[in-house]
Amino acid sequence: MGEALQGGRLAAQAIAAADVDVVFTLSGGHVMPIYEGCRHESVRVVDLRHEQSAAHAAESWGRVRRTCGVALVTAGPGVTGTVTAVANCLAAQTPLVVLGGARPLAQAEWGALQELDQLSLMKPITKWAAVCPSTRRIPEYVGIAFRQALAQPRGPVYLELPADVLFAEAEADAAPAAPRTAPRAFGDPAELDRAAALLSSAERPAVVAGGGVWWDAADEQLATLAERARLPTFLNGSGRGSLPPEHDLFFQHSRGTALEEADVVCVVGTPLDFRLRYGRFGSGKLVHVHGDPRELGRNRVPDAAIVGDCAAALGALADAVQAPRDARGGWLERLRGAESAWWEGRRAEIESDAAPIHHYRLGAELDRVLDADTVVIGDGGDVVAAVSRVLRIRRPGHWLDPGPFGCLGVGPGYAVGVGAAGFGTQVVCVMGDGAFGLNGMDFDTLVRFGIPAVLVVGNDAAWGEIRVPQVGMYGLDAEVATRLAPSRYDRLCEVFGGHAEHVERVGELAPALERALVSGEPAIVNVMLDPDAMAGHAYRGF
Repeated sequence: MGEALQGGRLAAQAIAAADVDVVFTLSGGHVMPIYEGCRHESVRVVDLRHEQSAAHAAESWGRVRRTCGVALVTAGPGVTGTVTAVANCLAAQTPLVVLGGARPLAQAEWGALQELDQLSLMKPITKWAAVCPSTRRIPEYVGIAFRQALAQPRGPVYLELPADVLFAEAEADAAPAAPRTAPRAFGDPAELDRAAALLSSAERPAVVAGGGVWWDAADEQLATLAERARLPTFLNGSGRGSLPPEHDLFFQHSRGTALEEADVVCVVGTPLDFRLRYGRFGSGKLVHVHGDPRELGRNRVPDAAIVGDCAAALGALADAVQAPRDARGGWLERLRGAESAWWEGRRAEIESDAAPIHHYRLGAELDRVLDADTVVIGDGGDVVAAVSRVLRIRRPGHWLDPGPFGCLGVGPGYAVGVGAAGFGTQVVCVMGDGAFGLNGMDFDTLVRFGIPAVLVVGNDAAWGEIRVPQVGMYGLDAEVATRLAPSRYDRLCEVFGGHAEHVERVGELAPALERALVSGEPAIVNVMLDPDAMAGHAYRGF
C-alpha cells in the first residue's frame, strides 16, 4: 500500500515524472497545495506578474527543451489571464499544460469565490480540457494532459484541479510515470517515393522549412537532403538556424522569386498559411511534409503529401533523392542574384547613420554584436520584421517568435522561460515599445530570479506597424490610437534594478549593447527609432 498524500503533492509528483523541473505561476490560494508539493518534490516555482506571462514562460521553456511546459494558475481571473497565451499556442501548435485551480466541487453553483465555467471557456482554444474528479486520480489526469499536449498535432491543454481535490489526501491509483513515448511516424512510402521523384527531376526546386524541423530535431536531415540534392532552402519561424547562415544552400531574401519560379516547392513542418501566401504561388508541383494531416491539403492540394515526423521524412527523402547532374548551378545563381538585389536595395537603410535610428540599422548592429549561441526573441511589429531580415540566426532553436497568431507581449515571459531552461549563453529580446507595454512589468521577474536577459526596446513612440499604413492610407490627420509617448523604458531599472542603457545615435548602439550583455544583469536597452523609417515597406497584416 502506498502513502496517502495531499492532492498538491500528487500533482507535483506527476509534474516531476514528466521530466519538468519548473512551473510558472502567479500566486493564488486555490492552487496553494501544488506549491507545497513542488517544494517537497524539488520542482522550482517561478512566479511572474501576470498569468499571460506565466503561460508564455511555460511555452518557451517547453519550446527550447522540445517538451511541454507547465503554467499553474488560480481560479477565475487566474485562468482567464492565460487565454491569449493559450490561443497563441493553439495557433502555433506549441504544447503547453495549463493547470487551473477552481472552487471546490462541493460548492458548485453556490456562487463561490472566483467561480466560473472555466472548462467551457478553455475548450475552444485547447486540444483537450478536463476536470480531475478525485484526488486519487490526479497523477492519471496530469499524465493524460502531457500526453495530449505532446501528441501530434502538438498544442495546449487545460486541466482543472478543484480546491477540495487538491487539499484532500488520498493514495494515488498508480505511481506517476513518464506520460508518453516518442515514436516517429515515417510517412507513407508511396508518398515518399513520389516526393523523391519530384525533387530528383526538378530543374528549379526550393525548400521552405519551419518549426517542425526544430520540434523533430531534423536539422541534420534537412542539411543532408539539401546538400545531396542541391536544394536552395528557406527557413521560417522556429526553423530559423537549422542551416547556418553561411551555408551555400541557405537563402533568405529570394523566397518570393523561388516560390514564383520553382517547378517543385517542398514545404516542411510549416502550414500553407498567410506566411506562404496560402499556397498560392507559382505553377510548380508541391511536396508538403507535416506532422498534422489536417494541414495537408489546406489551401492547396499537394502533389506529394507526407504525414510524419520531419526528421524521419527528411532522412528517408535524403536516402531516396537523386543528385542532379548539373548541380543546379544556374538556378542557384538566379536566387543568389535576387538575394544580392535585396541587400543592394536596402543597403542605405542598413548602413544609415541617421538619428533617430533606422530599424534595419538596429538589426545590423545586433548582428555584429551577438555571439552565435545567443537566443533571440522577437516581440513586436515593424522592429521585429526589420531586425529579423538582417540579424542572422546561427543555431537551431535560437529564434523564438509567437507564430501565426501575431501575439504581442510574449517577450518578457519567453525570456523568463528560456532563462529558467538554461538554454543558450545569452538571451536577447528585440521588442517594440508597444509590445513592451503589455508585459514589461515582468522585467521585475527577470531581476528577482537573476535571469540576465537583455530587452532591446525599439522605441518609435508608436504602434508603428499600424501607424505607418494608417498614415499612408488616410493621411497624417488620421493617426488614431497609434501614437505612444517616447518613454524612457530604461528607467524601470531605477525601480527594479538591472542594467540600463538609452541610445539615440548609431555610434552609441554597439557599445550600449556590449555593456548590457557583459553586465551579468537583466538589462533594458532603450533605442530611439525613426517612426517613419518603415514607410513604403509592405504592410503584412492581410
